[in-house]
Amino acid sequence: MLESRPDTMARITTPELAKAYIDERVEMLRKQIGDKKVLLALSGGVDSSVVAALLIKAVGQQLVCVHVNHGLLRKGEPEQVIKVFRDEMNANLIYVDATDRFLDKLAGVTDPEQKRMIIGGEFIDVFAEEARKLDGIDFLAQGTIWPDILESEAGIKAHHNAGGLPEDMKFELVEPVRILFKDEVRVVGKELGLPDNMVYRQPFPGPGLGVRCPGAITRDRLEAVRESDAILREEFAKNGLEGKVWQYFTVVPDFKSTGVKDGKRTFDWPCIIRAINTTDVMEVTVEHLSDELIDHLVQRIINEVPGINRVLFDYTPKPPATVEYE
Repeated sequence: MLESRPDTMARITTPELAKAYIDERVEMLRKQIGDKKVLLALSGGVDSSVVAALLIKAVGQQLVCVHVNHGLLRKGEPEQVIKVFRDEMNANLIYVDATDRFLDKLAGVTDPEQKRMIIGGEFIDVFAEEARKLDGIDFLAQGTIWPDILESEAGIKAHHNAGGLPEDMKFELVEPVRILFKDEVRVVGKELGLPDNMVYRQPFPGPGLGVRCPGAITRDRLEAVRESDAILREEFAKNGLEGKVWQYFTVVPDFKSTGVKDGKRTFDWPCIIRAINTTDVMEVTVEHLSDELIDHLVQRIINEVPGINRVLFDYTPKPPATVEYE
């Protein structure tokens, strides 16, 4: 039976509580894994990074990290993951470029839950294929956290790392941060010695930009999401908001509107900006940006990103909205 968060569990807010959790998890991981190997989906986000650090502390070189580029990552992200983990942390990292494979399977798919299940299922298939190339892989590690479980159980949305695994999967699951909220994962990561730019990196969903490209994913609209997101992250860093705002990203929905550029009619997509703060992901408030910054973002995005002719700002908290659009 999968582990659930005890009702009496104290919130991990201090280095002392984090150390106690780490010591407990390391012992549990060693007992569970023994002398076998464990395969980890390493996205470079805080959840999978903390899982990697815990597993390295527990079983060292028995951990095999796999970074899958599904074509739905942010601009420069695959290169950054390789640099940080392979070059700086000396992790046993396997890089898999599966962009065409994922996007071909997602072509024409509009239902959000179907898209998530395709992405999650394909992830498992990729890991299984990589595992077959290796000897002694018995475990699959995942960065599942407690809000993932709560939302899946409530039927709000499926999570690629909280369900949908094939019944004949040959791996036993290892989920060392399953019972933690996002803020607790960061405290644990800090205590494990991970760099601040990794621990405090804004969260990124497992299905990646796929959930920020509502409707059937096309490569041109996906590129518009990627480029507008890169501009937003760059401007937040320039304006001292990086690390202060919990999450910020752009969404490019699948509808167009009429506009004007260089005296000619355009018929292009809108770009929606979302900037939010939270501690546990269950409730979310909106970060209000200055008029000057919003004006600057509008000008950069409509002038630098092909296919965009409007920029909108989402002021909706959670509830009633969820963090992501899909």
